[in-house]
Amino acid sequence: MLPSSVPAFIGMLKICVGMAWIGSIMGEYISSRAGLGYLIVYGGQVFRLDLVMASTVILCVLAAGMYALVALAEKALTKK
Repeated sequence: MLPSSVPAFIGMLKICVGMAWIGSIMGEYISSRAGLGYLIVYGGQVFRLDLVMASTVILCVLAAGMYALVALAEKALTKK
């Protein structure tokens, strides 16, 4: 049962990687004094586009890196 459910689990994990970043950044928007979400909010408040864009690029790189790790795990576990 477990080997046949690995592709579905990996597919859900690919989606959840992005959602986890969204959730953590939204938490930082609301009640944080540090972090990437705080930098985005602070940069928007003081009109520092460089902070906003740098934080967004870092988020994209981190999310892409985690997605790549899941893709590597998928390749290793499914052995297509």
